[in-house]
Amino acid sequence: MRAWLQLLQALLALAVLPAVQPIGFAPELYCGMENCYDVLGIDREQFDRSTLSKTYRNKAKANHPDRFKTREDKADAEERFRVVATAYETLKENDTKTEYDYYLDHPEERFYNYYQYYRRRAIVKVDVWPVALVTILVISLVQHISAKQKYEQAVAYVIASGKFRHKAIDVAVQRKELEMDKSGKLKKVRGRDNEAIIKSIIEENMDVKGGYSKPDHMSLLIVQIVILPYTLFNYAKWQAQWFLKYRVRGEEFDDEDKMYIVRTWMKINQAQFDSLSDKEHEEIFRKQLWIKENFDEWKKAKDASELEKNMASGRYKQYKRFMKNNNDSITFLDE
Repeated sequence: MRAWLQLLQALLALAVLPAVQPIGFAPELYCGMENCYDVLGIDREQFDRSTLSKTYRNKAKANHPDRFKTREDKADAEERFRVVATAYETLKENDTKTEYDYYLDHPEERFYNYYQYYRRRAIVKVDVWPVALVTILVISLVQHISAKQKYEQAVAYVIASGKFRHKAIDVAVQRKELEMDKSGKLKKVRGRDNEAIIKSIIEENMDVKGGYSKPDHMSLLIVQIVILPYTLFNYAKWQAQWFLKYRVRGEEFDDEDKMYIVRTWMKINQAQFDSLSDKEHEEIFRKQLWIKENFDEWKKAKDASELEKNMASGRYKQYKRFMKNNNDSITFLDE
């Protein structure tokens, strides 16, 4: 923020300068009224970045304030040490050196040179890799927490369901982890958490698919990035096998590949496909939906059925009456 304010002040100062002001070094920029190459004793035409650090250390050592005793000499050394450090910072990076060379070659472009100098100073120098790593870790942590919360919601729903709760209690009684009293209620034993036992059995036996499935570390972003080369290799291998098996040899699709074709046409991911009911999976095989003509016919019938259900709903009828009374004054943006 301070650098941007300095840039604004410098531009305002330039705006009020007399038109006849001679063009040359600007006191506020780079090494002030000196040439940064001359400050370090370097010939611009023979610049060698490999020797720059050694040259800088020698100059910095010779002008270090600790080498001087009197207050005046120390003050002069501090100023000189600052100019030497500025010269080194200016020439050590390709970007800043290129901008400085342009400043030397085009002193008449005063406004542009001021802008380049203060723009560079306003940019916060941050290493990209640590930032990217922290971002990936944060996203992965949020993924894990979100998945865990959803899974806990699913478990809580199942526990609250009498059907699954009774099954879990029966299993616990058979394992002798829980006991029933004469009235048919669970016995309370000191040091034993009946609800925790019921929950553990439910988690052990329930099969939750889709967005509420049990958290899987393999689905985390950081894990996916780590195994990306392996994933790409397997994908390329799968594509080659698919081409050889079905395009070259002309073999019939196996059950797994049939499901892949249907899932692709349905435009859903693997988790969404797995969450379909057994009845829907049976329908896929019964109607042979991996055949394009069969799938199109099935999709058309399904869309018509959904439309019929919507038209039969009270909310849809209310919407149609509103649209009729208001002369279709409301439409979707993409219509």
